Formats: sequence, C-alpha cells, structure tokens
Amino acid sequence: MTTPSLERRLGLGDAVFIGLGSMIGAGVFAAFAPAAAAAGTGLLVGLAIAAVVAFGNATSSAQLAAVHPTSGGTYAYGRAELGPWWGFVAGWGFVIGKLASCAAMALTFAAYAAPPGWERPVAILAVAALATVNLFGITRTAQLTRIIVVVALLSLAVAVAAGVSSPDAPGWFDAEAVWSGGWYGILQSAGLLFFAFAGYARIATMGEEVRDPSRTIPRAIVLAFAGAVVVYAAVGVTVLSTLGPAATAASTEPVADAVAAAGWTWALPVIRVGAAAASLGALLALIAGIGRTMFAMARESDLPRFLAAVHPRSHVPYRAEIALAVIAVAIAGMVDLRGAIGFSSFGVLLYYLIANLAALRQRPDVRRYPRVLQLVGAAGCVILALTLPWQSVVAGAAVVLVGVVYRAVRLRLTKAA
Repeated sequence: MTTPSLERRLGLGDAVFIGLGSMIGAGVFAAFAPAAAAAGTGLLVGLAIAAVVAFGNATSSAQLAAVHPTSGGTYAYGRAELGPWWGFVAGWGFVIGKLASCAAMALTFAAYAAPPGWERPVAILAVAALATVNLFGITRTAQLTRIIVVVALLSLAVAVAAGVSSPDAPGWFDAEAVWSGGWYGILQSAGLLFFAFAGYARIATMGEEVRDPSRTIPRAIVLAFAGAVVVYAAVGVTVLSTLGPAATAASTEPVADAVAAAGWTWALPVIRVGAAAASLGALLALIAGIGRTMFAMARESDLPRFLAAVHPRSHVPYRAEIALAVIAVAIAGMVDLRGAIGFSSFGVLLYYLIANLAALRQRPDVRRYPRVLQLVGAAGCVILALTLPWQSVVAGAAVVLVGVVYRAVRLRLTKAA
C-alpha cells in the first residue's frame, strides 16, 4: 500500500491558489482589531513592515525550494543546508504549532457557521471533512481551494466596495492616529499581521507534488504573496477609513462592522459566508501542509516511520494525514484554543528564521535573490519574536525543548540497539 514518493500533479495556478488559501484566511476578517488596538492607524505601517519581513522569508523559501524540490519545506531545507538538528527544530515547531492552529481554525469556522452550542461538533466535522478531501488526492485539495478562495475574495470585494461608498471617519489618517501606539505598538501590529503572510510555506511543503518545481514554486510563492499583500492593504485601509482606529480596535468583527457602518446591512450575510470560507481555506491548506511535513519527518525517522506511507492510488501521505486529523479533532473537542496558541506564533518565527539561515548558506551559483533579503528576513523574525508576550516565548521554547529531548532519546536508543 505504499510507494516511496509523492506524485507531481500541481501546476502554477494550483500552487498560487493553495498559497492564497493559506494567507487569505480568517485573519483578514479579524486581525485588524488587535493590530489597531496596538497601533491605531499605524497598523498600516506595521503591515508594510510585516510585508517586508515576509518578503525576505518568501524569497528564502523560493530560493531553497528551487534547489530542494521535496516535501517538508524548511524541515528539508534545514537538514540539507544546516544539518539534521536544525531541520528537526523547524519541522517539530511547525507540526506541533500548526496542529494547534488547525484546531483553532476549525473553531473559528464554527464560530461563523454553527448554531449556538454546536461549535465544537461543527469544528470536528470540518476537520474530518477536509482531511477526507485531502485523502482523495492533492488535485482535489487544489480544486476545493480554488472555490473557497474565490468565495472569500468576492466577499472581501463587497466589503471594500461598501467602504469606498462610505464617508471617511474623521481624523483616521492624521499624525495622532498614525503614531498613537509609537514604534513599539507599530512593531506589535507588524507581529500580529506577519502571520497573515506565513501561508506561502504551504506551497514549499508540497515541493514533491508540483510540476517543474524549480520554476513553479518560486513563481507561485511570489505571486501568492503579492496577491495577499494587495488584499490585506485594501481591506485594512477600508476598515480604518470607515470605522476609524478606535472603533476598529474595539470591534470583534471589523470587516462586518465596516460594512454595517457603510449602510450595506444587506451584505452582512455575504461577509459571514466569506469569513467562514476563508477559515475553511486556511484549514484545508494547513492539513495539507502539516501532512507533508509529517511525512518528510517520518521518512527520516524524526517521527515514527509508520507515517511515511503514500497511498498507491491517491498518492497522498494518508497515514500522516489521518494521524493529524485525529489529533486536531481531539484538541478541537477538548480545548478552546482561539486565544491560547501563542507558542504557534513562536514556532512560525523560528521556522522562518531557520529558512533564512539555510538560504544564507546556499552557494552563489544557486542564489536567486541578494543576501540582504535573507538578512532582513532573519532580523525581522528575531525582532518580531521579541514583541511577543513573554508567555508565548516560554510556551514556544518549552515545545521546542520537548522535541529536542524526544529526538535525543530516540537517537540514543537507536544507537544502543
């Protein structure tokens, strides 16, 4: 029932939509409220900083993917360029952190789509349903992602149109509004918004399933990233100009509130459908990306080798995907993670820090982008990590330590045998 590798079925359009599905997730409907609380209108400066850091990370991932067109993303790149331990730390942080994100995204979808009291059952059904779609093959995943992304983008287009038709909030873009949080607040908003752009990693984790990967993956990463920047900038300006920074910071659903403030109350169901679709798109891409990273780690014995199995018909890492679905369902059924996954943020920054360091080590003849971009990406990851709450840093470090101990014990037992 197993074959040694996955099958290349994805083209450029498929890869771009998977990246967009990861980045245009529920965050675009919710992230502007905490960012505005930290920085007021200065969140737009934070968005620009986040985009610059993310671009450095994206070019590092693109450059590495062109040389290492295999599954696992930075796990594989870290192993190849820096050594097995570096790769393991990146892969472990990604898998553990994103499993929590998977459950949280399912709960976010349920908050929009489920009747009161049915949030957990609906979240569990969402994970199970999308994991099943993934089991039918990567082309089914890509097809569903296209539909979800189009629905989310249409919903956001309605929101932007509503904002354009509405008069601007007084003083939303004056100096006081822009600098209300100072530089620390702007950096905090950058840290909150940075994670919106982290989805391009999903393309890299599927390096074994993309046709002509050395050409397709770098192009897909840059195109998906550019599209996401445009969407976030348009929505951010719309929400701030319609509600003003104070009302944006106080809102639990800033995009929906901006539409209501513009008088387009008839469009509120459209916004809720778009938010639910965006949550599903991010969840679908998460399941696909985590499964490929688990598969790559199992193939190198950094996770149980039982998970390194590929189905002969659908050509997916089915055991890894079933395992992650079971874990995500268990977490979603027991714990409310929507406000308690700070270690996931730490893991994402560590993951991209290792990607940048790996890209810095690449030979000049395979370099596609100047080293300064990798330095910007690495420095940005460190700076944004310092703006995280200390509890998030401690939780993230603890998760990494657990993984390091696990691998050290496994290596010792293997050597003793």
